[in-house]
Amino acid sequence: YQGRNRDISGEGYAVFRGMEYVYAVWKERSFSSAAKKLYISQPALSNSIKRVEDKVGTPLFDRSTSPIQLTDVGQEYLHAVEQILAIQENFSHYLADSQNLKTGRLTIGSGAMISSYLLPSLIARYKERFPYVEVDVMESGEGHLEEMLLNGVIDLVIENSSFPEALFERQLFQQEHIILAVPKSWPVNGNLLAFQQSIDNIASGSYLNRRYPAVPLQAFQDCPFILLGPGDENHERALSLCREHGFVPRVILTLDQQLTSYNMACAGLGAAFVSDTLVRSTLPHPDMVYYKLEGEAARRDICFYYKRNRYMPQCVKQFLEDAMTAAAAASV
Repeated sequence: YQGRNRDISGEGYAVFRGMEYVYAVWKERSFSSAAKKLYISQPALSNSIKRVEDKVGTPLFDRSTSPIQLTDVGQEYLHAVEQILAIQENFSHYLADSQNLKTGRLTIGSGAMISSYLLPSLIARYKERFPYVEVDVMESGEGHLEEMLLNGVIDLVIENSSFPEALFERQLFQQEHIILAVPKSWPVNGNLLAFQQSIDNIASGSYLNRRYPAVPLQAFQDCPFILLGPGDENHERALSLCREHGFVPRVILTLDQQLTSYNMACAGLGAAFVSDTLVRSTLPHPDMVYYKLEGEAARRDICFYYKRNRYMPQCVKQFLEDAMTAAAAASV
């Protein structure tokens, strides 16, 4: 830094003393909520914000709106704060990496089904090797997971839906397939014995072999269906599969979770489109039969996603490496 000595105690840096208070108010969009999060009184928080604004020389918040909004200067200030926080986070990761994974924190985001059936074995194997790394799992919907990954709240997402390539890198973990789960008591099954798949075939993946035919889905066009709600990728795939076979499904229930739809089907309420991951991971149900489906909509990738151009801590790299090794071993 010869010729570029800087006094970090100068006015240029002084405006960022107290930036955590400004950041908290903006994240909460409320002085009172931010004060609770920071465990300080609202008057104390307001005074701290006022001191920062005095140093900046202009208000950072437009207090006339509800919820509170940033002024133009406030927007630039928050942009700078986010860069400072990113630098601090990167340095913390560097310190953790320098200690050979004797410390560190890994946060993974996923939907409920994947966190229930795929993540436990991966995390258990990882924690056995690196017991001092803290691992957190955050379950949420696709849109919220994407937002948290972009904002650096989580390090990795494992999902069976697609995230924008311009923002995120991806690594394929495994491919999964959608199958049709149907109550065994339905008369229509009597004409489709040649298409029914055993639990053993599904568990081993051998049902995907060409010698096992896909069911003609139109055979179920008069049957009731249980789908996930509109906007969910599974919903769109189910409709697409039915359209390919010339009908629109008669939907009697729409639900939020795939496991719930499967349990409703097991109760005899309707047919459900479920993943082979789910069927392999749950106990066989004696009252259900399963059918292979064909078509692009019946196949999807489960991938790990992470933000482009973001520093990846060693603990995250190691988890990805271990997960890919496990996926490769399972596919042999």
